[in-house]
Amino acid sequence: MVKAISYTIVAIALCIGLFIFTQWYVNAQFKEFNEALEALYTKVETQTASAEDGYAVRALWDDKKSKLHIFVPHNDISYIDYWLSEACGLLYNGEYELALGKVEVLKEISKNLPDAYNVKFENIF
Repeated sequence: MVKAISYTIVAIALCIGLFIFTQWYVNAQFKEFNEALEALYTKVETQTASAEDGYAVRALWDDKKSKLHIFVPHNDISYIDYWLSEACGLLYNGEYELALGKVEVLKEISKNLPDAYNVKFENIF
């Protein structure tokens, strides 16, 4: 009886620790990506961004997504890939007004996506 209770308490503590680590890790990965998107947004807004700036953000995202596949569903990751590819294509063609909208959408997605996986009451029920 005592073993069963102690094993249950240990299992609950491990689950809570895993949830906290997951939340911290996902938020940290998206924080760095958000900062890169903010810098890209500023450059696109002033029309000083080049395609290489977009490709640099894409390279950062490729590094992040290889680690995030464990915690975030593939559909959400591919959604960011889609918008980032469109933004890079528009930057390549020098279409800053359209690229600005795409980067704005990316900023919103990357801001809201980690909240969907945080341990909160509304995400559990």
